[in-house]
Amino acid sequence: METPGLAGRSKGQRLGMTEPISWGGPSDIDFIRTRELEKLLSDAGLYESQEEAVLREEVLGRLDQTVKIWVKKISCAKGMNEQMVHEANAKIFTFGSYRLGVHGPGADIDTLCVGPRHAERDVDFFGELKRMLLDMPEVTELHTVPDAHVPVMKFKFNGISIDLLYAQLALWVIPEDLDISQDSILQNTDDQTVRSLNGCRVTDKILSLVPNIQNFRTTLRCMRLWAKRRGVYSNVAGFLGGINWALLVARICQLFPNAMPNMLVSRFFKVYAKWKWPNPVLLCAIEEGSLGFQVWDPRKNARDRFHLMPIITPAYPCMNSSYNVSSSTLHIMSKEFERATEICEVMDSNKMNWEALFEPYQFFEAYKNYLQIDISAANGGDLRNWKGWVESRLRQLTLKIERDMYNMLQCHPHPGDFCNNVKPFSCSYFMGLQRKQEVPVNGAEKFDIRLTVEEFKQAVVSYSRSKPGMEIQVTHIRRRELPTFVFPGGVRPRPAKRAEARVPRNGQLSRLDEVTKVNVGDKRKRDDNGGELMKNLNIDATSTSSVEVSRSNSLAITSTRGGGTSVIQARPVGSQDRGEDDNSKTQSDIVYLNCEHVKSFTVPGVSAPISCSKEAETNYTDNIISGPSVSNTASVDLEELEDHLSHTSPVQPSGIIAKISPVTTGAVTRSNITGHAVSSYPYGALEELEPAALITPQPVKAQHSQQKPIIRLSFTSLTKASDSSG
Repeated sequence: METPGLAGRSKGQRLGMTEPISWGGPSDIDFIRTRELEKLLSDAGLYESQEEAVLREEVLGRLDQTVKIWVKKISCAKGMNEQMVHEANAKIFTFGSYRLGVHGPGADIDTLCVGPRHAERDVDFFGELKRMLLDMPEVTELHTVPDAHVPVMKFKFNGISIDLLYAQLALWVIPEDLDISQDSILQNTDDQTVRSLNGCRVTDKILSLVPNIQNFRTTLRCMRLWAKRRGVYSNVAGFLGGINWALLVARICQLFPNAMPNMLVSRFFKVYAKWKWPNPVLLCAIEEGSLGFQVWDPRKNARDRFHLMPIITPAYPCMNSSYNVSSSTLHIMSKEFERATEICEVMDSNKMNWEALFEPYQFFEAYKNYLQIDISAANGGDLRNWKGWVESRLRQLTLKIERDMYNMLQCHPHPGDFCNNVKPFSCSYFMGLQRKQEVPVNGAEKFDIRLTVEEFKQAVVSYSRSKPGMEIQVTHIRRRELPTFVFPGGVRPRPAKRAEARVPRNGQLSRLDEVTKVNVGDKRKRDDNGGELMKNLNIDATSTSSVEVSRSNSLAITSTRGGGTSVIQARPVGSQDRGEDDNSKTQSDIVYLNCEHVKSFTVPGVSAPISCSKEAETNYTDNIISGPSVSNTASVDLEELEDHLSHTSPVQPSGIIAKISPVTTGAVTRSNITGHAVSSYPYGALEELEPAALITPQPVKAQHSQQKPIIRLSFTSLTKASDSSG
């Protein structure tokens, strides 16, 4: 399987949608830099020991034996004859990081149980098999999530974490040599089975579409480590998960088939920092298939048009693996790609080492305001089930805030939970909050998310398997109020000036130093308006304070607190408004973003550059990153567009002033309930929210026509119901 990646080049074959950007191979320095990168990965503890590898194989063997016994047991219970019971079979497949060969010590194993048509998911898999596993002394911490988008059973087997999915095939007997890569395996299966099979089918397809598997694995290990260090590795939080990073890395491997891992890492950031989202990342052409399953296609499917960062799976039925990405998380990842690109440019000149790229992101130093989501349960088992449900709903909080705040408030969820050792059977999640940098400041702004958070809480407590003791609290806190258990060792660090890493380039400070000032406690770069909104905010429980920032484009910030409500108000100092974004979208981008009925959806057929010079590579890269183009000749049917977007129209909760200034980003605008224009994309991109959750009829206060248009927002502590009543 791991044949040399370029064996097919002499035959005129290529992998991917386009010709590679460059066929250029490594130099001597690239071999050295790759060895340095591999040493960094090894020092970070990303490779498991031989003993753990053997243990994993043993666990998978035991699990396979268990499901074979299980299927024979239920076959006998269903009254099948002796021959059918003897032939009854089930089989375990692996996928995800373990199948890709990039898992590390302590990582879980994504597994799939494939069973026959008479082995039902609800009764047999989540019933009898669960009981069998509970009776095994090797199995611990077992909990099920049968109502998830992809139903899963989670447990530990001899200390190895297992995520077990189930696929119920339309076969009476499962052959031991079953090939699940064939599309015919999907015939007469339900949606849960298709989604469960998709993990294995996609993983195998990726391995068949990369030119060099070993280089792919090393690069993917690197990107997974980088994403975790920078806090952008979490599908459930709205960032990217393992399969998303694998697909992005695989596309870079296709575009640079002869490149070593150090080269692939640098080009990864260069390509995706410039990628014209929401143009999709594709490893191969999207196949319609003959079984009638819906595939990702924004021309036909209204929901697909609102995906912000499409990364399409290569196996039929092709789906968007990154539908969880929100406007806020896309913005955060884009800034991280830009930061990494700057660092790689300096590294190319041998003026910086790999450690600078992997500096951890200081989440709890980056924001002045946070939401703290605390959950608790009566015992450990209930907490595991409660955590699984709450984590699946946390992304909804981000989407609801973006919806109600008209995409002007950036939500940065922390990808992970924190345990408070003082309070057993509890954990906490955190979300950083600040005004989005790209949003022009027109008049005073206030952010009131009380009703938004209350709506989220009501959705969470509707958990169908709720038990006494399962509780959730959402609190607005300032940075100085962060609990100590979020810090290493439980010790709050002292504020200290950061030592800036000044990298000389031609006798001057580098662009990296000027823009991002890379250092041990690096913060994401902020523009004048966005960075200062919360900077000197000091809210006192009994008093009102005001602070004004002196720069011409900065903000005057007035904060008040009273009656359990914190209000943050921002207004521009001076009359100069913010200019238009230099990176305005082209007409074809506007057509695509505004969900018009496109007539063509093609990939530009650009030939590979004859020259491998840096300039030629850059020009060709610019063509590649534009992705699939969309015809700009399509006509806009605004009435039909309104029909598609009507269910995502933001409805203001009570207490929010209804007069809204138009916010345009080159997209078609429409009127909200007050008659003021708001952008129809991407602010309405809430495909995962139920229609009922998007409509909260509330009285809207009329505003005097001469008043300045403002948005009122406030951060409010919602630990008690009485807080929201004030």
